[in-house]
Amino acid sequence: MASADASLLPPEEGRPPLPVAPGLWLFAPSRESQGGSAWLIETAGADLLIDGPAFTRANLQFLAGRPRHRPGGSGGAQAWILLTGRDGHGRCRRLQQALGWPVLVQEQEAYLLPGVDPLHTFASEHQLGPDVRLLWTPGPSPGACVVHVSPLGGAGPDGLFCGRLLVPVAPARVAPLRLRGTFHWGRQLRSVERLRQWLPAGSPDWIASGAGLGALRGPKLVEQGASLIRDLDLEALALQPPGGPMTPKPLS
Repeated sequence: MASADASLLPPEEGRPPLPVAPGLWLFAPSRESQGGSAWLIETAGADLLIDGPAFTRANLQFLAGRPRHRPGGSGGAQAWILLTGRDGHGRCRRLQQALGWPVLVQEQEAYLLPGVDPLHTFASEHQLGPDVRLLWTPGPSPGACVVHVSPLGGAGPDGLFCGRLLVPVAPARVAPLRLRGTFHWGRQLRSVERLRQWLPAGSPDWIASGAGLGALRGPKLVEQGASLIRDLDLEALALQPPGGPMTPKPLS
C-alpha cells in the first residue's frame, strides 16, 4: 500500500470482489455508498476503480495487489479511481491514502473531497487513454458522470459504467429513476438524451450500474445496452412522480 501507517488500515475484514467477466470485478454492496455498486475493470492503459467500494481489508488487499499498481511511479498512472457521482464517493480519501491512486471526478463535486491528493477534475467530457471516455451527466447529482470503455482494434470490452444515471428496475432492465435524493429530474432525462448522441452506434454491449443490483435478480451486467438506452421512453419518464421531496438547484 502507499503508506505503512497502521491508522490507514481498516478494522473490518470484509470479502473480496466478485469476478464478473474477464478483467471485470464487482465489489460487495457498501453501506458507505447507500448500498451502491463499485467496479474494477482492466483496460488497455490502466486499471479503473469505478466508485468507492467498502473500506475493508479484503478490498485493499485486492486493489494493492494489482500487477499495475505502482504508487509514486514516474511512468504515468496505471490505476485510477473514477467517481461517477456523490453517492459513490464512499470513503474515497481513505482509499486514496492507502493506495496512492489518483482520483478523477467531475469538477462540480471536487469540493466534496477535501484532502484527496492527487485529485483531477474534468468539465463536460474527458478522454482517459485511447479506450476510456467520460461524459458529464448531471441529474442524479450535480457532478454525475458515466464512463464508456470501448474496444481497441475491435477486440475487448464495450461497456458503460452509468453510475446512478440508470438504475436497475427489473431483470435485464435499467432506467432513469426519480428518487428522493435526485438532484434534478429534468436534467437527468436530458443527460440520457445526450448520452444517446455521445455513444457510438451500436454501443454499449453491456451496462454496469453504480446503484444496487437486486432488481436484476442475479445477473450483474445488463446486456444489449445500446438497444435498451435507445428504447427508453423519456417523455413517459418525465411524468414519473418523485419518490420523495426534491430540492433541485441550478447548476453553475
